[in-house]
Amino acid sequence: MTEDTDITLPRAPVVVIRTARPGDLGELAAMIAELARHHGDPSAMTAETLERDLFGPMPWIKALVADDGDELIGYAILTPLYRAQEGKRGMDLHHLFVKDGQRGNGIGQHLVNRARDLAKMAGCDYLSVSAATGNFAAHRFYEHMDFVPRPVTGMRYHQQLA
Repeated sequence: MTEDTDITLPRAPVVVIRTARPGDLGELAAMIAELARHHGDPSAMTAETLERDLFGPMPWIKALVADDGDELIGYAILTPLYRAQEGKRGMDLHHLFVKDGQRGNGIGQHLVNRARDLAKMAGCDYLSVSAATGNFAAHRFYEHMDFVPRPVTGMRYHQQLA
């Protein structure tokens, strides 16, 4: 005869994907700096710059965050795009980041899905993302998320505005 015993199994934290709020600016700026370091780039991002670009008089970007209730564990930044010759709106998934130790848990997929929803709600016809040439893990991830690779053609020029 066996005895029934109550067993409490560990439960994975609930992660909420939501639009960034003013109280997220410090953590969001820190994750942007972490992504920049990962790519060997410097980061000049500050909470003040994010406040201007997310919540200022002319919001320039949209940000989604992955919140586990204790801290932010990932984010996505979206910027508008336009194909004038086609009359089509788009959204660029400019940044996608999930903290070390949280990768492989589906957080990135949830951020991309929510980004897709936001783009559709904004009347966009497409969602675009880029990945460095040698970043094969990112290539596989985006292709798994139904992004189709497009060849990069031509040059992109830059002019500093004073």
